[in-house]
Amino acid sequence: MLSMVPILTGVEGELVKALILGGTTEATALAKRLAGHPRIDARVSLAGRTRNPLLPPLPTRIGGFGGVEGLANYLRAEGIGAVIDATHPFAAQISANAAMACARAGVPLRLLTRPAWVAGPGDRWIGVPDMDAAALALCDLGDTVFLTIGRQEVAAFEAVPDKRYLIRAVDPPEPMPALPRMSLILDRGPFTVEGELALMRGQGVEVVVSKNSGGRATDAKLEAARVLGLPVVMVERPAGNGVVELQGVEDAVGWLEKM
Repeated sequence: MLSMVPILTGVEGELVKALILGGTTEATALAKRLAGHPRIDARVSLAGRTRNPLLPPLPTRIGGFGGVEGLANYLRAEGIGAVIDATHPFAAQISANAAMACARAGVPLRLLTRPAWVAGPGDRWIGVPDMDAAALALCDLGDTVFLTIGRQEVAAFEAVPDKRYLIRAVDPPEPMPALPRMSLILDRGPFTVEGELALMRGQGVEVVVSKNSGGRATDAKLEAARVLGLPVVMVERPAGNGVVELQGVEDAVGWLEKM
């Protein structure tokens, strides 16, 4: 005798197809939390800017969508019911595309972000609006500069070529910047305060350049700079797109479960 299983409908019973725009530790944590979830069928999209990304435990696509319309078409074709933008706080173009594409496709969107870093007692931060301003701020600072900004915007520092640059990134810059005194460190966080202190002392670092990314994976450099009394040129985050923010993985899961 066949048992009759009711088809669940409504908010409590429908399967939610979710897209996570990833590339951050928060995105990976969310993917781990959603793996095997009974009601949320999630997948992750990575931009493909890192050569050997750490893949999350969910179906993952790598590469762009082809702009706003390409992403909107993908959302419609795949029946995506919700999008979580968990990209890097400085991935302004991707976030802008996501906001416009979700609006066109009528798909709810939330931003899973991390709090920005805030200067504390003993910090010597110099706030600047962008990378060009960060380069100019170096003119009156020390000779050895520790660039902890990733690989995509190091060319901005060609405007101040007389410094000695220590560049840390996951992958080499492409193309390599025209900086006559440059050293490259390929490494991936999280980093420790002890390791950052050893690096800065060993290399004779006199100034640190950082994006205000927030989070714990790379904040050890700021504590190390504080201990050593070094100035930090801090590039502030780009303006947002008015998307409602979620402050943690559980908030993101809770929002998706209410879809």
